[in-house]
Amino acid sequence: MPELQGLYDAVVNGDQKAAVRLTKEGLDAGVEPMELLSSYMIPAMDEVGRRFECEDYFVPELLLAARAMKGAMELIRPLLTASGAQPAGRVAIGTVKGDLHDIGKNLVASMLEGGGFDVLDLGADVAPEKFVDAVENKKVDLICLSALLTVTMPSMRTTIEALERAGVRDKVKVIVGGAPVTEQFAKDIRADGYGENANSAVALARKLVMAARAA
Repeated sequence: MPELQGLYDAVVNGDQKAAVRLTKEGLDAGVEPMELLSSYMIPAMDEVGRRFECEDYFVPELLLAARAMKGAMELIRPLLTASGAQPAGRVAIGTVKGDLHDIGKNLVASMLEGGGFDVLDLGADVAPEKFVDAVENKKVDLICLSALLTVTMPSMRTTIEALERAGVRDKVKVIVGGAPVTEQFAKDIRADGYGENANSAVALARKLVMAARAA
């Protein structure tokens, strides 16, 4: 049996090669994919997020940890799908129409995936209609909208209004975030929440999806 604590350490330390190797060793030894994910990989990403909140880690460390997690997930995801295991939730994420910045969005997407979510990354400069389509045809539980420019923040409101016009707003939770975005702005445009950073976005995503499923 491989020493699986090493998988936790590999993700926390951003060691992609070790994370992939230990994941493969665990699977080869008969460890259930969900056990690897829930007992080692997700707790590791939670620890990475905690260190980021405490300013022990910064964006480079988060990106390395997310890369290590993604490498391990490439081995696990097909097995989870085949077994019928359910993700923490299904998320569509994108930078809103008119905004081409994607570094922050990519970081949040990686952290969400590390938190056990199935992530549909729509990219940057995403039209409201694409988010509507994700709800209607991809059955997402949550939408994450990102903006880095003040001039593109109104696209967040436009996207939420598009969801309302399509009659699907009540089927999905919406989180907004990005450098110029504030909690008050999120309330003003009728979003369900505001993620100040990648770690808080993951925590909020879990809370909103769990509450929606319990309703």
